[in-house]
Amino acid sequence: MELPQVPPPKKSPLIDSPTSPQLIMGEQIIHFSHPHHPLSQVDLPNCFTCASCKEYGAGKRYTCSQCDFQLHDFCALAPSALKSHPLHFQHKLLFFSKPVKGGLLKSRCDICAKPIRGSAFICTACNFQMHPCCSMLSTELDVPAHPHILKILPVVQYSSNGDLDFQCGECKRRRSGRVYRCTVCDYHLHAVCAKSMINGLQANGFKGVEKPGMLGTAARVASKVVMEFIGGLIEGLGEGVGQVLIQSVTTTAGKHHITP
Repeated sequence: MELPQVPPPKKSPLIDSPTSPQLIMGEQIIHFSHPHHPLSQVDLPNCFTCASCKEYGAGKRYTCSQCDFQLHDFCALAPSALKSHPLHFQHKLLFFSKPVKGGLLKSRCDICAKPIRGSAFICTACNFQMHPCCSMLSTELDVPAHPHILKILPVVQYSSNGDLDFQCGECKRRRSGRVYRCTVCDYHLHAVCAKSMINGLQANGFKGVEKPGMLGTAARVASKVVMEFIGGLIEGLGEGVGQVLIQSVTTTAGKHHITP
């Protein structure tokens, strides 16, 4: 009797990420930054902090079911290098899993102008750097919030003029970082606002969610310390004045034999 032929088992597809080999089995990966547990691709509406770039996100992500480790999908699958990126085509950008030490003021993204606290793409030739999320941006944007194509303004066009006479169509504010402009009408959009359309924050109802800046945090801490010091000084002076008054009354009463 002839036995039926059993087909050979299917091999798990192996994806060689330029950053680190990642074994993809269905929707699970083994990431170099979290090798002990597999990460599953999920789509959840809550806000989270990416363990790679340290920025907020919502929606699609890779998460560990055994611990609180989560990555943006674009951080989890980031390549080791970007060649001829539209926002910095002059040089190759290398992926660094940790921020490069170069001074507090230098550790800022050249696209959104926000601090870099985690992974980033960095140019070793000219120190250009940007967040993994900002690397998802290009010179042109087609966003749901506006009917026309937006084009990024050259740096020299707005950096030399100081404060620009425009208001962002999304946040209604003036702030640092690259700016997109509509060529049809006078609509402007900050690159940092465009990020919220990529990292899932806007799609899941989160608006104006940002990491507090280091300088702002330091200023608030310093202000609190100064106010506590002044309050303690005034309180101490008050107690000292009270003690001097008591001592003065006691001394006077002793000299003149005043009885209470």
